[in-house]
Amino acid sequence: MSSLIRRSGLPTFEDFPFSNLRLFEDTLNRFFDQPASARPWSPSVDIAENENELTLTADLPGVKMDDLDIKIEEGVLTLSGARKFENEEKKGNYHRIERAYGSFHRAFSLPDTIDADKVQARFDNGVLRVTLPKKEVARPRSIKVTVG
Repeated sequence: MSSLIRRSGLPTFEDFPFSNLRLFEDTLNRFFDQPASARPWSPSVDIAENENELTLTADLPGVKMDDLDIKIEEGVLTLSGARKFENEEKKGNYHRIERAYGSFHRAFSLPDTIDADKVQARFDNGVLRVTLPKKEVARPRSIKVTVG
């Protein structure tokens, strides 16, 4: 006579080795089943620096210039705005809508070396470029050494 005994404390075949993968798949499916309007979104940003300035570049596809606000206050650069859902007539049946809409807010602490009075912003084809010049005293300079 044969019998099958399950010992407590040991993982079953169902638990090992794919249980974490199954949990990840369930979480991912729940995320994509949410309506796009319910998911928060945040624009992607690159920040580069050279000896004269910092440059912030943000991808804002679908955001209109009138829906964009840029502020510098107390050493913090703030980008905020909204990407609004376009109510266009849809042809065919949509099986998935993944593009997110709604408001966003990004804040960046600026170093003391930035000259806030000379900051410029340009918005072109859904890409925002903010140029943040450094103060003159903050720029590197060469010092000539003399003999004697």
